[in-house]
Amino acid sequence: MERKMSWTVADAVDYKGFPADKSKTGGWVPAALILGIEIVERLSTMGIAVNLVTYLGGTMHLPSSTSANIVSDFMGTSFLLCLLGGFLADSFLGRFKTIAIFSAVQMLGTGTLALATKLPQLRPSPCNPHQACQEANGFQMGILYLALYLIALGTGGLKSSVSGFGTDQFDDKDEKEKAQMAYFFNRFFFFISIGTLTAVTVLVYIQDEVGRSLGYGICSIAMVVAIVVFLSGTTRYRYKKSSGSPIVHIFQVIVGAVRKRNLDLPYDVGMLYETTPEPSRIHHTDQFLCLDKAAIVAEGDFEENINGGSSSPNPWKLSPVTRVEEVKMMARLLPIWATTIIFWTTYAQMITYSVIQATTMDRSMGSFKIPAGSLTVFFVAAILITLALYDRIVMPLWKKWKGTPGFTNLQRIALGLVLSTVGMAVSALIEKKRLAAANSEGRHNSTLTMSVFYLIPQFFLVGSGEAFMYTGQLDFFLTQSPKSMKTMSTGLFLTTLSLGFFVSSFLVSVVKKVTSASHGGQDWLADNINYGRLDLFYWLLAGLGVINFVVYLICSIWFKPRKNKSAVEMETVMNGNGEEKC
Repeated sequence: MERKMSWTVADAVDYKGFPADKSKTGGWVPAALILGIEIVERLSTMGIAVNLVTYLGGTMHLPSSTSANIVSDFMGTSFLLCLLGGFLADSFLGRFKTIAIFSAVQMLGTGTLALATKLPQLRPSPCNPHQACQEANGFQMGILYLALYLIALGTGGLKSSVSGFGTDQFDDKDEKEKAQMAYFFNRFFFFISIGTLTAVTVLVYIQDEVGRSLGYGICSIAMVVAIVVFLSGTTRYRYKKSSGSPIVHIFQVIVGAVRKRNLDLPYDVGMLYETTPEPSRIHHTDQFLCLDKAAIVAEGDFEENINGGSSSPNPWKLSPVTRVEEVKMMARLLPIWATTIIFWTTYAQMITYSVIQATTMDRSMGSFKIPAGSLTVFFVAAILITLALYDRIVMPLWKKWKGTPGFTNLQRIALGLVLSTVGMAVSALIEKKRLAAANSEGRHNSTLTMSVFYLIPQFFLVGSGEAFMYTGQLDFFLTQSPKSMKTMSTGLFLTTLSLGFFVSSFLVSVVKKVTSASHGGQDWLADNINYGRLDLFYWLLAGLGVINFVVYLICSIWFKPRKNKSAVEMETVMNGNGEEKC
């Protein structure tokens, strides 16, 4: 009997609902099948995002600012919908069904986009030299929006569950499988990079030189294959039951505290309600004391059991101290969370205005013409180079000097903020040079003699910043959140990406409106950037970056994390159980 128990996973079941047998479920083979979905998701999302702005301007004849905002809103919505996907997976569907359903939704979206770019009725007529270009009408844009937001919905559902379902295939109580889990995350990040590289090179080239409908059609076909491969592992997967959505738990504490806002806290915290087993308890802290009122026992908090058993607390009226402290821990993350949003606003410029810049510059390399969207390959290369240098050089040296295996998560976030701010300053200087070339050669020229390779520094700086920011944020939110809210903390991390893109859209709209009246009728973000002042917009972002960095330093000093082993190195993602020391 003991031998049989040792071959089952305590908190996982197989597809029939029986305890998962280690010899028949989980491990590397099922995890590899899940990776296929992630590769195709990256291929589709990035292949569309990095080159969409050229299609919107060149084929749909939209202004550059409108095109940039459509891309930013598309990406922002994709990341925001991760919260919806996570909620559905935790509360109703489970991770397996969530992945299966939302991968089908994304496939439908890319198929619709392929159709929208193929049929002449779904795009405006080509520009006529004798008259102004006609913008896409409402129906044509409606079909395009339908396709894009189906893709965004699919992306949100997939992102919320793919990595979690992958880790479900390993038993973290088994040392061998725990090591395999770390290796899985190595490969997970690697395959994300492979999918992105393929998207910004091969897929973008096919879109520009062969046909967009073929490029998007490839994404649809690839997703069909990935879904079939994913479903083929149904009998091999391990499934873990969810304990419910942490979002619901957070609202229960808040509602309970609001209901008892007029009650006085007891002089002894030991009088607060607590039923959590001792090993899992989180000790009371003195911050956000207003939330402690959710743990005050009051009349009407307990309800009689229908079956005649002992009464149980109504979770919307009474919460144990540990659950209250979990909400406090999440609240303490918010200042750092807020000060990382601006980085992703900077990131948004790399797939919008930097690509628009590239369309106006000399992109020839011998007889080969580089697609404007493919310039983001330098962005991806910067991430991979930074990861390699940090892992092989910086970490060993830092360990010898400081005795710690690399920078802390807050230090990495700081480096990301600094590099992105410097990247925007460099972008402004390069754009100033590009505008000077446009003035000397003629602003009406569609292609300048200035080489597109001048843009490489800004891609490298922001790309290196992302390598530090992404891993630093993920490490921070995993290690400083309660164990029961790891999914929620990952969702909180992804909302910084979402809000960063939405802030970019907001800034573009505001700057366009404000500067059009004060810049001689020609705004900074003109439809033809040769007539605008994109460099000043970049300087604005650099200035906001400096202000944000100062606020971040204040917040990071206020936040005093407990010293624990980093959960996410630059190439490895592991679960941590850290909590900050108040």
